[in-house]
Amino acid sequence: MHRPAPAAATPRQRAGLFGRIADNERWLWRLMLAPAILYIVLLVGFPFLLSLYYSFSDAIVASREMNFVGLENFRRVLDSVTFWVALKNTIFITVVSQVLVLVFANALAMALLVDFPGKWLVRFLILLPWVAPISLGSVGWLWIFDSIYSIINWTMREAHLLGPGQWPIWLGTPELAMASIITVQVWRMLPLATVIILAGLSSIPQDIHDAAAVDGAGFWRHMFQITLPLVMPVALIAVLFGIVFVFTDLIAVFVLTRGGPYDTTQVLASWAYFIGIQGGDLAGGAAVSLFLFPVLVAVAIVFLRMARRAELT
Repeated sequence: MHRPAPAAATPRQRAGLFGRIADNERWLWRLMLAPAILYIVLLVGFPFLLSLYYSFSDAIVASREMNFVGLENFRRVLDSVTFWVALKNTIFITVVSQVLVLVFANALAMALLVDFPGKWLVRFLILLPWVAPISLGSVGWLWIFDSIYSIINWTMREAHLLGPGQWPIWLGTPELAMASIITVQVWRMLPLATVIILAGLSSIPQDIHDAAAVDGAGFWRHMFQITLPLVMPVALIAVLFGIVFVFTDLIAVFVLTRGGPYDTTQVLASWAYFIGIQGGDLAGGAAVSLFLFPVLVAVAIVFLRMARRAELT
């Protein structure tokens, strides 16, 4: 007696569990988001919870014992004059650098929309600061701003822009040191903002530009009434990324000035490092670092809402 041959398995049956998940939109998006969520939890969530735990204790590097001290660490931070200087410097550097980045990035993005010989080389040179490690770039800027070998000073001397007794000490004068740090932050963030804004400019339909030209719109009217409003949502996202990177950055200050002279260029991230890592006060450093969180959350909410409104208008 011959038994009937079993029916051939369908592609869905051969695919098994993964095939059923791929066909189920309810679980597919969860599966696709799982690696990103796991990455964020391990890289951001765990250190954040650990710093929150340390901030309410008396943890130090030299001891394994920790005692709960409540809000004592936050009280000490708020009573410190350096904290308010670092907070003011952090906000000032972030705001000034991002305003300059937004202006220069728009100019570069609009220039890169036009075809010209050597365009690929210009794009490469613009992207180079973003590709290079910020620590390596900061060391290069450290030599550029060196008090003896500064190429800026020697160039100005050869161009007769400096007198016999003039020689700027870029990292030893508070105002020049602050300008140096802002310059490095602009140099670092300009490539990312340029690429993002260039993508936004490229997505504007050519029909809109043609209609504006037919209507007789000049360059400035075209810029402020058509181009900038259409690219504004993308530009706000670029600025938001820049604010997050600059507000939490310590490498530029650490390499160039270490917060000097006399803490005049200290920022919250560098001060938290000096207290928590170099000073061994893990609890105090964690308390300082936590002041970055509410500011960044508030800024992110504001900018995302502004970008959403710009898209709807």
